[in-house]
Amino acid sequence: MKYYHNKRCSTSRKGLALLEEKGITPEIVDYMNEPITPDELSAVLTKLGIEPIALVRTKEKVWKEEFADKELSNDEVLFTMIEYPQLMERPILVNGDKAKVGRPIEDLLEIV
Repeated sequence: MKYYHNKRCSTSRKGLALLEEKGITPEIVDYMNEPITPDELSAVLTKLGIEPIALVRTKEKVWKEEFADKELSNDEVLFTMIEYPQLMERPILVNGDKAKVGRPIEDLLEIV
């Protein structure tokens, strides 16, 4: 299992604590400090079953100031999340061919 984690995010920290409480120790992906590749993010989106825009935190300042008024293709949204990783919704747990966004954190348990 891989856990896409932003340690500055309280929800992401709570999600990781919940998993550990259940005896689950996923591989941590610190995407804020080590950018993920376009192929990896694309694979996560496929496992989530969503379009890139559905994973964007549209209330983030950089999104509102730089991108909210633009029509972006799926690829452009994907590359925007890689360039500005704070725009990616979190946490995300990937288990095999399934993935889940932990909002609420209990949703993570659906795929373990």
